[in-house]
Amino acid sequence: MKRVIFIIISILLTSPLLRAQYDADTENGVVSLADHRGFTFTTKKGDFLFKPYLLVQTTANYNYYDDAGLDPAYNQDNVANSGFGIPYAVLGFTGKAFNIVTFNLSINAAASGGALLQQAWADIRPKEEVGVRIGKFKTPFSHAYLTTLGETLFPVMPTSLTAAVILPYSLNAVTPHIGTGFDLGVEVHGMIKGRFGYQAGIFNGTGASVNVAGKTLSDDWHIPSLLYAARLTYQPFGVMPATQGDPKRLNSNKMLVGLSASMNVESENESTNDFRLGFEWSWIKDRWYFGLEAYYMHVGFTRRQKIDTSYNYYGGYAQVGYFITPHLQGALRYDLFERNSTKKGGFLNMPAVGANYFFNSINLKLQAMYQYTGRTGHARQMDRDEDNLGLSTSSVVVMAQYTF
Repeated sequence: MKRVIFIIISILLTSPLLRAQYDADTENGVVSLADHRGFTFTTKKGDFLFKPYLLVQTTANYNYYDDAGLDPAYNQDNVANSGFGIPYAVLGFTGKAFNIVTFNLSINAAASGGALLQQAWADIRPKEEVGVRIGKFKTPFSHAYLTTLGETLFPVMPTSLTAAVILPYSLNAVTPHIGTGFDLGVEVHGMIKGRFGYQAGIFNGTGASVNVAGKTLSDDWHIPSLLYAARLTYQPFGVMPATQGDPKRLNSNKMLVGLSASMNVESENESTNDFRLGFEWSWIKDRWYFGLEAYYMHVGFTRRQKIDTSYNYYGGYAQVGYFITPHLQGALRYDLFERNSTKKGGFLNMPAVGANYFFNSINLKLQAMYQYTGRTGHARQMDRDEDNLGLSTSSVVVMAQYTF
């Protein structure tokens, strides 16, 4: 399995198509430099550009849980984790210098600990074909994560990416999930002929909440215990904008096909080696948006754990959005997740429906969605009950978002 994993990553890292995915409209992943929102400072020569920005999201949440996992003796309620929340309150600035360097720094005041620093990076890009990004930014995996914050079809990402998988061992420190999100590292990227893109990077593999260097060498493989990741894309109609619905793009035709792979060496407190493989496809055609992803994760324990068994997980989703009017977008999604590994069988199926309304003149966006978490194909009732532990059976989210 190790050999297969490194062959796949080597192909991604050494392909002749390696050049980066880059969208001039969404450099910082929050607000575009070219966007009309807010204001921009620039020098007379145009060799320096500076843009401050703000993004605030406020949600109303309702979550209903079934009886599995609840203890009536402690008066646990079926309705929990409900009320109001602020998932993001982002303050930041982005800009360009000398037409070579792009930079961004953003603070999420709604977070805590290391996650307060959402992004902090500089991108040196002398040519369209090659650039180097250093700092804290999105790892090259998953269309859902790489979409610009605030421009997703639904107010919450697919559960198959964000929920921790289930392992049959009492290791509280080992709770990997398929999505990798923000991390600290360095990435080489570029774009060839406006169609072929690549991203290849090395990251800490500790996620958004850790801003320090605390990794070591792998005892098993004798390489740095880091996250090695790469992504290849083909964009036949030019650079695909990092959005899942933009009322300013109702006459576009853009498509992206991507393949990504990563290996997180000695992740989860040096307990496991996690390999991920992902496929993505997205298409914006006039008022339509289509998105599809499939991903796989192999979890193998390190030798010190003395566990010979490894586990495989997969998930994916398909979603579609349509602008019924220039301001109102309807949304459908079906999310699938093999959460308790292929050894046990059975999976979660999570259909969702939503709607988005854009107040373009004041930069306000309203989103609403309902998701149901179903279970099917389990051999035992115990497996069925365990599969959705911590996940609500019915979930309603209404979100208001303002950007400046």
